[in-house]
Amino acid sequence: MDLILKGIVTGFILSIMIGPVFFVLLETSIRKGIKSAIAFDLGVLLNDIVYILIAYVFYNQVEQLSSGDDNSVLRLIGGCLFLGYGIYNFFKKVQGICIQEDGSEPLTSVKGYFLLGLKGFLLNLANPMVVFYWFSVMTLGAKDAAEGGSYTSMVMFIASILITFFSVDLLKIVGAKSLRPLVTTKLLKALNRLIGIVFVAFALVLISQGIIGLLK
Repeated sequence: MDLILKGIVTGFILSIMIGPVFFVLLETSIRKGIKSAIAFDLGVLLNDIVYILIAYVFYNQVEQLSSGDDNSVLRLIGGCLFLGYGIYNFFKKVQGICIQEDGSEPLTSVKGYFLLGLKGFLLNLANPMVVFYWFSVMTLGAKDAAEGGSYTSMVMFIASILITFFSVDLLKIVGAKSLRPLVTTKLLKALNRLIGIVFVAFALVLISQGIIGLLK
């Protein structure tokens, strides 16, 4: 129970941290509706699970990677990907909010939901820091799990983090969607530029960290 409570607290802390994906999640909810934002968030969640499995299966390798030169290379690669997406998002044409006559969400095809999920997966994948913070989270829970004498404890710890993380994201999505009546094309354009600036700033931090790491 202590490990589950620790997982809930950790998941809540991670969920309120504002990162690049946070802004895209809100933009998707405002412009395309709750279902589309959930599809995007499920892609992010799936990538988190993949990173958790990588951190678990290759625990020693990830530990070495987190402090090795390859870490700097990953930061450079991730930074370049974020930089490209940020510049694209800053200059891309603004798409208005489509509202049905009955006030319901715009219709999205199965392919559309799949592409949104893929977008969430790839954006999270492009951030090399995700695998490292999941590695840190697993290290945090490893001691208590070992004391429990079972890997089940570790699974419950990670599950409680993911459930809390996703639940808070749902609140963000619903909250953002409620703002739709107040959103104008001008505001959407400003939001697109804000997302672009956030991604570029995040990219520059990663790139600078990568260059500094390689020069050491």
